[in-house]
Amino acid sequence: MDKMEKASEKKKGFVKEFVDFLQTFGVIGLAIGFVIGVASSAVVNSLVKDLINPLVGLFLGGNLSSLNSTITSPVSGKPSVFLYGDFISQIIYFIIIALVVFIMYKQLKRLGLAKL
Repeated sequence: MDKMEKASEKKKGFVKEFVDFLQTFGVIGLAIGFVIGVASSAVVNSLVKDLINPLVGLFLGGNLSSLNSTITSPVSGKPSVFLYGDFISQIIYFIIIALVVFIMYKQLKRLGLAKL
């Protein structure tokens, strides 16, 4: 074998090894899951920001994410603003994402595609 044939054989070995790696560790499935996760994250973010926050705000007298409390420091006299409404919005966002992931896992487990 000359050098060209050895290099070609080595390249095929590398490509096969790379494909085996992708199949073994499910990298392609992970990439698809990541893309779907990013897209669903945008949808859930919009749901919380555009629908849930204003609905909760109807009962609290303003948009949920804009609720805050200001405390003035007795030492410096400077105000500190605590944005607790935004924090609550992020908790709601997290709970919805966790619920969606749980439901997807349950469905995949039912179909025999998920192992944990």
